Amino acid sequence: MWLLTLTAFAEKLLYVFSLQLTSLWKILIHLYSSFGTLLWSAGGKRSQHGKKRGEIREGTAREEDVSGHSVNPVSVNYHFTRQCNYKCGFCFHTAKTSFVLPLEKAKRGLLMLKEAGMEKINFSGGEPFLHDRGEFLGKLVKFCKKDLKLPSVSIVSNGSLIRERWFKDYGEYLDILAISCDSFDEQINALIGRGQGKKNHVENLWKLRRWCADYKVAFKINSVINRFNMEEDMNEQIQSLNPVRWKVFQCLLIEGENAGQEALREAEKFVISDEDFEKFLDRHKGISCLVPESNKKMKDSYLILDEYMRFLDCTRGRKDPSKSILDVGVEEAIKFSGFDEKMFFKRGGKYVWSKADLKLDW
Repeated sequence: MWLLTLTAFAEKLLYVFSLQLTSLWKILIHLYSSFGTLLWSAGGKRSQHGKKRGEIREGTAREEDVSGHSVNPVSVNYHFTRQCNYKCGFCFHTAKTSFVLPLEKAKRGLLMLKEAGMEKINFSGGEPFLHDRGEFLGKLVKFCKKDLKLPSVSIVSNGSLIRERWFKDYGEYLDILAISCDSFDEQINALIGRGQGKKNHVENLWKLRRWCADYKVAFKINSVINRFNMEEDMNEQIQSLNPVRWKVFQCLLIEGENAGQEALREAEKFVISDEDFEKFLDRHKGISCLVPESNKKMKDSYLILDEYMRFLDCTRGRKDPSKSILDVGVEEAIKFSGFDEKMFFKRGGKYVWSKADLKLDW
């Protein structure tokens, strides 16, 4: 078996060196990924029997046979950090750890995802601009657009830590910037926990809107509809901001994140009924860029990658992690993602997401 593995690796080595790559580190990262996959394949049969306790990463997914067609990771949401400077009461991806993968390992995982079929990467948190003052994020964005040549690279942020210098350095590599804004009333934002000292979240939103226009980045708004903002009329402000998309989510409970004894947040007081959510949508039905996502649409229709590059399965109302793609490869890990591919397409998960194809006429 080892002879076959070494032979396969030698063939891979000859192939890689035959490519006219633009830089040495590209070759090294490609070899690293390929060799890791070969080693895992060679040891695959052994891992099916008598696994040692130390071989299983903390919190790995349930052990079960997973059948069906293979999932293509067209769009992936990479929550590379859980840390955040806001304290939104309904947050469903909370700061349970401060771990962040080293940059080169994160790049290796992104390369593996690209080779598996990824077309869009969305960086999120936590607050993605918090780690290394946005430089870590900027380097990932540049790598995905310039080196991996992904059609779409996007970010979801609360916007409080973004500076114009970041746009100057990395804006050309970013397709979409989504800013979370749940209310245009600062008192409601304060009740939700979306605030930091004397900074005005809404005023900052307009500044980011201008920067997106200046640096040709598609501007998007994400809003979580909850008990505190469900009666608000946002028509005038959304139409003035004119985002390419306005994602409107129904407040969602996830066990261990914002609900339950071990949760860092208590989101029960934010939850609204399906009827209340529909009333909010009906009030804003005239906004063409509105994209509604109820709990039913949202829960299982996202491919979520955590800070260890593990897919998170939310089908049981909590986040059950797979093994890391860095350890077992994308094809194996994604079997435990719980991803509902049909719902992904039904909710409009695939759309015009490259700024090269968007008409950015501000």
